[in-house]
Amino acid sequence: MKDKTPLITTELPGPEAKQVLEKDQRFVSQSYTRVYPLVVKRAKGAVVEDVDSNRFLDFTSGIAVCNTGHCHPRIVEAIHHQAEQFIHMSGTDFYYDAQSALAQKLGEITPGPTEKRVFFGNSGAEAIEAALKLARYHTKRPRILAFLGAFHGRTMGALSLTASKVIHERGFSPLVPGVTHIPYAYCYRCPYHLQYPKCEIACVEWIREDLFTRSIPPEEVAAIFVEPIQGEGGYIVPPPEFHQKLYELAKEFGILFVADEVQTGMGRTGRMMAIEHWGVIPDIIALAKGIASGMPLGATVSQTEVMNWVPGSHASTFGGNPISCQAALTTIALLEEGLIENAVRLGEYIFDRLRELQKRFQMIGDVRGKGLMVGIELIKDRESKKKAAEERNAVIQSCFEKGLLILGCGENVVRLVPPLIITRNEADTALTILEEVFNKVEKS
Repeated sequence: MKDKTPLITTELPGPEAKQVLEKDQRFVSQSYTRVYPLVVKRAKGAVVEDVDSNRFLDFTSGIAVCNTGHCHPRIVEAIHHQAEQFIHMSGTDFYYDAQSALAQKLGEITPGPTEKRVFFGNSGAEAIEAALKLARYHTKRPRILAFLGAFHGRTMGALSLTASKVIHERGFSPLVPGVTHIPYAYCYRCPYHLQYPKCEIACVEWIREDLFTRSIPPEEVAAIFVEPIQGEGGYIVPPPEFHQKLYELAKEFGILFVADEVQTGMGRTGRMMAIEHWGVIPDIIALAKGIASGMPLGATVSQTEVMNWVPGSHASTFGGNPISCQAALTTIALLEEGLIENAVRLGEYIFDRLRELQKRFQMIGDVRGKGLMVGIELIKDRESKKKAAEERNAVIQSCFEKGLLILGCGENVVRLVPPLIITRNEADTALTILEEVFNKVEKS
C-alpha cells in the first residue's frame, strides 16, 4: 500500500464513500466531529485506503492512537493469538496473566518506583475518571485544580476538568463541583503578558501567592491535573521549569500531581512518558490512546501508597480486556525496540524543516512540540498574532484533497501526529504537501 502514496483517483468523497456518508448521516449520532469525508476501507503502516481506493498518508495515527502504525504484523499476531484462547472474562472479577503482566510492565516504564498499582478501563476519559475518584478518595479532599485549554475527556468527571472548547460543556451543566481552572504556561500567548524567562514562571507563583491566599484553601485541594504538553488546547509546550515548579508547589501543600499522558504518552514525544522530559514523578498517570495500538484500553497508574481504595470502590467490566492487554504488551515491546528513537530522529528532522518553512511563510507563527507531537500555530500576521482559524481549516482540507491526513487542535493550530514508524521519505512527502498548501493558502 505504500507504492504511489498519496494517490487520489476520484473526487472526494468518491461514489462508494458517498453511500456510507448518507447512511452515517441518517443513523449515527450527530455529536461526532468529522472534519473531512474520509471513509476508511483498510490501513497499513502510515497509509490509509478509502472505499474508493484512494490512498492517503496518515499523519493523524487515528488521533495519536496507532503509534506502531496501522495493523502492525506483531500487533495483529498478538490479537489473533489471544482471541483464539479467550476473548473476555472480566478482569475485575477473575484473573488472567495478560492483565497482571501489563500492570507490572506499566509500573516499570512509568517514572518512579517500578512497583505501582494499575486500574484498567477502556479509554482516556475512564482513566481520568478513575484518577479523579482516586485523588479524592486518597486525600479526603474535595477540590481539584485543572488548566484552561485542557482536554481530559467528555464523560462528566473528565468534562469537569476539561476547558478547551465551550461546545464540550454547553447544555450539560451542572458538572462535577469543586474544579477550578487556571491559566496554562502558554508562552507564545502568555495570559499574564509577560516574557519568558524574565517571568520567573509567574503562572505557577500566581497559584501560591494569589489563588491560595484569596480563593482556594490549599489544604482542601486533592490534586492538580495537568497535561505535560497540552493536546486539544493547541499542542502547547510549557517552559522547562514549569512542571518542576508545579510539582514542588503540589508537594508543599500535600496535593497529588496527576499527569494526563493520554495523548502524550507511549513514546509519542520521544520518551515513553512525556513528563520524563521535565524530570517529574507524578503521583498518578492516566494512559490510553497509544497504549494498545488501536485496541480500546485505558490505564490509571498510581504510586502504590496512593492507590489505597478498597475492593468494590471502583471497577470496570471490560477494562483490561485480555486482547487489549496483549496488544499493549506488544506495543510496549515495539516502542522499546526502536520506535521511540525513531520518534526522536524524525521529530528533529520535521522540526528543522518546519522552522525553515516558518521563515518563508508569515502565517506560521509558532512551531512547537516534542518528538512526533508537532504543532504549527497559524496567524494572520506576526505583529498582532491574530489567530488564523479559517486559514488553519483551509490547510487541513487542502491537505486532505492532496492525500495527506492531518487534524487541527486549539482554534488555529495544525497538529502532526504520524505513526512512530514513519520513514524520512514519508516525512518528506508530508512536508512537501504542507509547503504547497501553505503557499496556496497564504496567497489566497
